[in-house]
Amino acid sequence: MVSSVFGARGAQAASAAYTASWDSVNQHPAAPEWFRDAKFGIYAHWGVFSVPAHDSEWYPRNMYISGSEANTHHIATYGDPSVWPFHNFINGARDLAGNYVEFAPKLKSQGGGFDPDEWAQLYVDAGARFAGPVSEHHDGFSMWDSQVNEWNSVGKGPGLDLLKLFADAIRKKNLKLLVAMHHAYHFNGYYDHVPAQTDASLKKLYGQLGTTAQNQLWYDKLKEVIDLAQPDIIYQDFKLDAVDETKSLEFLSYYFNQAQTWGREVVTTYKDGYNSHGEMYDFERGGPDDLTAPYWLTDDSVSSSSWCYTVGIGYYSRQQLLHALIDRVSKGGTMLLNIAPMVDGSIPQAQQDLLLGIGDYLGRFGESIYSTRAWTAYGEGPTKMGGGSFTTPKVGTAADIRFTRTKDNTILYATVLGWPGSSLTITTLASDRIDLGSLASVQLLASTVAPTFVRNASGLTVTLPSAAPFTSDAYVLKLIFSGQIPTLRPLTGAVVFGDVGYAGASAVLPVGSYTADQLTLAGIVPLSISSVELAPGCQLVGYPGDNFTGTAWTLTADSTDLRVTGGNDQITSLKVMFSQSGWFRLTNVTDGLVLDSGGTVAAGSNLKQWSWDGSTNLQWQPVELGNGYYKLVNRTSGMVADGWGYTIDGQPARQYTWNGGTNQQWLITHRGDGRYSIANRTTGLCLDGGGNVSTGSNVKQWTWTNSTNLMWTFTQV
Repeated sequence: MVSSVFGARGAQAASAAYTASWDSVNQHPAAPEWFRDAKFGIYAHWGVFSVPAHDSEWYPRNMYISGSEANTHHIATYGDPSVWPFHNFINGARDLAGNYVEFAPKLKSQGGGFDPDEWAQLYVDAGARFAGPVSEHHDGFSMWDSQVNEWNSVGKGPGLDLLKLFADAIRKKNLKLLVAMHHAYHFNGYYDHVPAQTDASLKKLYGQLGTTAQNQLWYDKLKEVIDLAQPDIIYQDFKLDAVDETKSLEFLSYYFNQAQTWGREVVTTYKDGYNSHGEMYDFERGGPDDLTAPYWLTDDSVSSSSWCYTVGIGYYSRQQLLHALIDRVSKGGTMLLNIAPMVDGSIPQAQQDLLLGIGDYLGRFGESIYSTRAWTAYGEGPTKMGGGSFTTPKVGTAADIRFTRTKDNTILYATVLGWPGSSLTITTLASDRIDLGSLASVQLLASTVAPTFVRNASGLTVTLPSAAPFTSDAYVLKLIFSGQIPTLRPLTGAVVFGDVGYAGASAVLPVGSYTADQLTLAGIVPLSISSVELAPGCQLVGYPGDNFTGTAWTLTADSTDLRVTGGNDQITSLKVMFSQSGWFRLTNVTDGLVLDSGGTVAAGSNLKQWSWDGSTNLQWQPVELGNGYYKLVNRTSGMVADGWGYTIDGQPARQYTWNGGTNQQWLITHRGDGRYSIANRTTGLCLDGGGNVSTGSNVKQWTWTNSTNLMWTFTQV
């Protein structure tokens, strides 16, 4: 049995290895090895907001907003908030029907419905490697025996130290402990519709103590949680950018120093306010659309409608959640999944079924998830997932594949998001991108089926039974190599390696500029790059100094050993760019038409789109201007794409003689899968194909969204 880590108050201070400065806390490893190995965790939104079981976990805020759905419900059920305030749910009171309501769950051992050990066992059965509670949400109610906040679960309501109960139960199951703290928003907007309070205690609950006192309370709560629970992960929600920077730095340095005294590597997350150096960025309800570094987290929920339990709550399907997990791991992330227990502490059966379904999959195919690393490509197939926060989980198809690899880089896993039938061709593994000569065998995990395979120009074709040998939401092919997995030529940008021969530490770098700091965050140490593999139509410019200083040299072809060109271990900063001597067709992702100058036309003419026919009207040279922006030069007219200073969505893009204006400069940003947005420097608007339009249609400009109308591919001609 693992004993409790809860100790006496006033724990001995840690040695001052970290100081309260960014230079110091930035040295902290944001994503320790154990976290990169874990891949999947669970937490729970459960608290005072679970009592009304209505609207969402934002009920304490919304009930005060006149005319809102929560406000209407509250007036009808409990009374006007002016006479039946939120703190009645904490202290206990009767609703209009005479029912006594209070957040006061009881342990099963005392005749109630709450058992933290059952929660922890469910987490284990679901395949989680870390778990924990939301110990304080935006509402300001602390779920531990707080000495700085009288609004806590020991002094009021349950009379239980809920954080201690969870911490003990989770650690007994040998899981890492996560504690979620959402209280940055508590005093930065959550209660802005609550009337001014006169009682000092109510001022504290409703975030009305004043800026200095509230920031101190924010820190004091975190310090208590650190000292009492010694969490492995402190998750924080948004509005950290509104917290006093001094207090943020005090928190980070204190947590990191305490962890040293515990002999553990810890993680803290953020959505805003921090910087990805000592802390980990979290995508809420989403994830990136491609491989992304540095290592990241996503938090999502079993429910599409609320983070806490509400009557009539809706759920994502098991396939949606599993495919989201597989996709996010393939792109270099870890997934934290939220559940929504009922007010009495019971977990609805529908949620248990979802978790157990995930656990069943991980029990059979966990080797393709746990302790893996992202590969050079995350996958292939028609279903595009991610693209930022608040992107709904999607169910993939039998044509969608996601890759992971073992840490020793000898096994490649190809997870197929549906049964592909008797034959599957993995086009990423085509002979022009990878040499599969060292592929020793292919296995179908959890099956006695022995697939056969053929390597060819189209890819790796694997022969399978026409019917699936078992039922699953995804199927995993295990590709075992005799030695290291061969290098894969990227579709765009470059891959840089720490050793000669495309070996050692590596980083996948889309088109863009990379300072020493950005290279480090991408996973490659400056002054260590020894070999480079380039995508077709791309080149790399290396600089011996940071921020693109010193005598540069240009690499236009792959190099297995940069000693040949004198660049071995000499690159401190670099730029990956499109070939500066090449011509490209720019194809819109939605309509398949290409950017067209229209031929020899007058300056100021609108840019159009046309079906590709090889004409020089349809060929463009993206010339990097030394500042991260490009000019797009047409091969026929010699003019450049021009935003024309338009600031309103839907206006056309034009062409004009180059004059160096910012309206003729474009920021080309990789959006995943070799797709780019092209944004004007003056207006920020992006080139827009306009949807499925006819040949000859104008190219417009539009504010960036995730629409494929705003995405273009670059193909050298």
